[in-house]
Amino acid sequence: MATREARTEVTDARAARYHRIQLTLRVVGFGLGVGYLALVLAAGAGHGLAQRLGAWPWWIQVAGVAAVLAVGHRLLLAPLTWVRGWRLPRRYGLLHQPIGAWLIDQGKAGVLGAVLGLAAITLIYGLLRALPSWWWLAASAAFLALYVAMAVVVPVWIVPLFYRMTPLADEALRARLLALAARTGVPAIGVWVVDQSRKSRAANAAVVGLGHTRRILLFDTILDFAPRELEAVLAHELGHHARHDVWRGLCVQIVVTLVGFAVADVVLARGATWLGLNGIADPAGVPWLALVLGAVGLLALPLTNAYSRTLERAADDFALRTTDDVEGFVDAMERLAVRNLAKRRPHWLVEFLLYSHPSIERRVARARAWAQSHPRHQYSAIAADS
Repeated sequence: MATREARTEVTDARAARYHRIQLTLRVVGFGLGVGYLALVLAAGAGHGLAQRLGAWPWWIQVAGVAAVLAVGHRLLLAPLTWVRGWRLPRRYGLLHQPIGAWLIDQGKAGVLGAVLGLAAITLIYGLLRALPSWWWLAASAAFLALYVAMAVVVPVWIVPLFYRMTPLADEALRARLLALAARTGVPAIGVWVVDQSRKSRAANAAVVGLGHTRRILLFDTILDFAPRELEAVLAHELGHHARHDVWRGLCVQIVVTLVGFAVADVVLARGATWLGLNGIADPAGVPWLALVLGAVGLLALPLTNAYSRTLERAADDFALRTTDDVEGFVDAMERLAVRNLAKRRPHWLVEFLLYSHPSIERRVARARAWAQSHPRHQYSAIAADS
């Protein structure tokens, strides 16, 4: 026991160092991003770009200004992205993907983000031109449709861009997991294995998609977990769907979007004169809009994270009730913490501001407390399968 506790302390200390460095780099990156947009505004770069594209249609002007600004931002943060996404995870043993493959993934993500981002900014400016008084409301409705569409197509179109997915070969385990899904009232069309081991040691499971696209995804790095541990992890994910947390999350997301656009409407109108814009739909105002929406998102982050942690706690409770196996849940959390180098005891302020999930220590403590209040659930017959 002493040896196990010593190993846990070493792992916790290593995780603390890793996350401390990541947090520092994150803050630096945020500061650079804000400084970049502020410099662009102070230098009038938006005006310069818009004037150079003045002979083109408005939508090309908007896309051009946004594209140039995005490329500049990406180049500025490229060293930090490399350190945070590749160098540091490799140093701490989380990532073993070669640099070439990592860069290819970054390129795919960049292209996908560029397409979605340019479509979004063009839509916003189209609505600014067509509905100057109510654009923020129309844009929020359009983004809600986009969020729902993304939830549906992610497992079909997006995940295969980055991973190879194959049906789970273990028929007994497949039947067991599908039976668990059916028991929770969240039927899935199948169980697929994602080749995460090609990239990293991170382990996880997910239930993705909506309706006829809903499916269970297992990282191949989690297949060495005991069946009861897999059930605990999957039951948590199924809990989100059974409790309609996907729709709750979408509602919160659209509220934040609505507030962000409403604030942007006011700030754009008041800042147009100060910035020398020809109205709120002037393409030169793209960096100002980005700065305003970023500020709203930052202010909303602690609130959305707090709500997310509430949903995660409820999903943990759902998993405990569904599997009737507290020890299986605790063992799964402990193994995930080690495999993913999770920080078990983050500072309360960091957890409040930045964590979308409760810390591992809080989740384990809550499960233990649940076991004490439900004595007959402390040990389950499922343990016989471990």
